[in-house]
Amino acid sequence: MRDTPAPGDCEVFGLGQCSLDYLGVAEAYPPPDVKYELGQTAVQGGGPAATALAALARWGYDCHFAGVVGDDPVGALIADSLRIEGVSTAGLKVREKGISQLAFICVEPAAGRRTIFWKRPTGPILLPEEIDLAALKRARLFYTDGLFSAAALFGARQAKAAGIPVVVDAGTLREGMLDLASLADVFIASEPFARALVGGEDPQAACRILAGLGPALVGVTLGKRGSIALAGGEWIEQRAYPVTVLDTTGCGDIFHAGVAYGFLQGWEARRCLDLGAWAAAEASLQLGGRAGIPTLAALQGHCGHWT
Repeated sequence: MRDTPAPGDCEVFGLGQCSLDYLGVAEAYPPPDVKYELGQTAVQGGGPAATALAALARWGYDCHFAGVVGDDPVGALIADSLRIEGVSTAGLKVREKGISQLAFICVEPAAGRRTIFWKRPTGPILLPEEIDLAALKRARLFYTDGLFSAAALFGARQAKAAGIPVVVDAGTLREGMLDLASLADVFIASEPFARALVGGEDPQAACRILAGLGPALVGVTLGKRGSIALAGGEWIEQRAYPVTVLDTTGCGDIFHAGVAYGFLQGWEARRCLDLGAWAAAEASLQLGGRAGIPTLAALQGHCGHWT
């Protein structure tokens, strides 16, 4: 466990979704109305922004997370899952009588798939006025998955005005996401986001639309097919690293964390995307989104092949 960040520490200000994930491995998804014994099981923190910050904290950055949980036992476990990684939860708002987000995930390694049952949180969403602007303006990076659109847009505008880069993990084409793209320096979308944006299977068209909104680096993640990105007028096709996958839960979150890490290091886009792909592949070797986050030593070892 890393030491808890001291008050005032904040290199990465993250805002978005946090969850608690219950995971189990099955040889095959069972039919209804049967009892089925799971193999390996795990309980871990989840959520795109929260998991990305857990990775960045593990890789040496002081991180501050802003989000929402209920005052239930699940909310306490979510907060603990961040603190154990050294992520500050000073911005995590606890809603009275609220229910925290949780998910039940059935993983089928032989079929290369998973089934997710999830419950959205209850209680008031995160509001713009609840953002700690002092912490945000000390940061080197504002990172969001776009949940709580008003708060995310407010944070992005404040970051932009302060000269702080904005990185967006765009998993779902929801209200405010294209406005976020116009404020972002890095905007990488999921394949479903790109499909919804262009009305079909054309990730390059999605990249062109997103690049036209202003980000220096845009991209679309394509699962086992890797990713495609556009930076400075150059197309970058990044293959997925070949590994024997156990579980893809959180791989996209870790991919985005790898890209953000490279961006913070001042790397060119191609190198950032390579690190994201490698980190995601490493994460897929373990059950859950956080167990397989590579160590800083492993990350530095991988980065050595670029020198």
